[in-house]
Amino acid sequence: MTSALPIPSGLDDVPAAVESTLGEFFDRAVPVAARIDRRVGTAGEVLREFVLSGGKRVRPVFAYAGWLAGRSSADSVVSPDDPHAPDDSDALRVAAALELVQACALIHDDIIDRSDTRRGRATVHREFERRHRTDGWTGDAAHHGEAAAILMGDLALSWADDMVHGHHPDAPSAQTPRALPASVGRVWSSMRTEVLAGQYLDIVNEAAGDESMDSAYRVMEFKTAAYTVARPLELGATLAGAPDALIADLRSVGHDLGIAFQMRDDLLGVFGDPAQTGKPSGDDLAAGKRTALLAVGISNATRRDPALAATLRDHLGRPLSDDEISTARGILVDVGAVDEIERQISSLLTAALDTLATASLSDVVRAELVAFAGRIAHRTT
Repeated sequence: MTSALPIPSGLDDVPAAVESTLGEFFDRAVPVAARIDRRVGTAGEVLREFVLSGGKRVRPVFAYAGWLAGRSSADSVVSPDDPHAPDDSDALRVAAALELVQACALIHDDIIDRSDTRRGRATVHREFERRHRTDGWTGDAAHHGEAAAILMGDLALSWADDMVHGHHPDAPSAQTPRALPASVGRVWSSMRTEVLAGQYLDIVNEAAGDESMDSAYRVMEFKTAAYTVARPLELGATLAGAPDALIADLRSVGHDLGIAFQMRDDLLGVFGDPAQTGKPSGDDLAAGKRTALLAVGISNATRRDPALAATLRDHLGRPLSDDEISTARGILVDVGAVDEIERQISSLLTAALDTLATASLSDVVRAELVAFAGRIAHRTT
């Protein structure tokens, strides 16, 4: 399908192009929701505002990078001259659809973690709770907020499927979307299952008090690495008809960068500046997240002094004062957990860059991926 939307000329252009693509989708989707009932349309506006209010757009960038990598391969099984082959606008649409999956994951994650803020603003369930109180409705406002947000997360996931397959709401019936290759559908399906499985394992680890590195790693692998980097790269490359060898290299890069991305997230969740992260200081501690950082910290503290490990455990899964956050941070630094996670991030980034150096990529795509890999591994938000 052709599109009047701007086509990115490089990875730095992808976030803005994704914003435009999502905006066009919401311009059609929200009025359709409003025809059901104006209140449904209002809820759709809340979802629109959440999706378009910020975010790093990491997943679309990697998906489009995979597309560019596949298109630049001399061994691509799809000819760019084939009028029935996917084009740049299809790749942009598929990349943008990932942000709706991300919206679903974040909305539900904030409910699970009882988070009050996201990107410096009220989380979606808190926004619906506020509206309930403002409108003077009956019943429990907090419960209503969570229920409404769960449904909006579900709607985001449904709209992601619509978007990736080109089924734009209210589009003229004559505009038949180009069917995506079955191989792309398989990658998309696997990604959705993996991110939800990783999310489930995350809450199971918290409930079971599982402190092992193996469990933390499995959550990182499926909740973040596959869904944030590996699958988006594979999705774009598969859409472009990239050869199996290149897709395998991109998967390897995606796995290493995805784990590094999550480990950086773990550090930011404890040590991040709220002005930059948009979330309260020490939020992961209060939520009791069994992260790799905590797994290393508890393991190291147990070997050094079991009392330190007991103190660290006592600072998980409950609201913390500033002094308590400082105490937990101090333990993680003193037992070497922060240094260990930083070493692992550096090692994973090096492995990813080594794979990129030998992968069958154009020099332009390789350079862009190398630059972007460094930015996400060392980010501060």
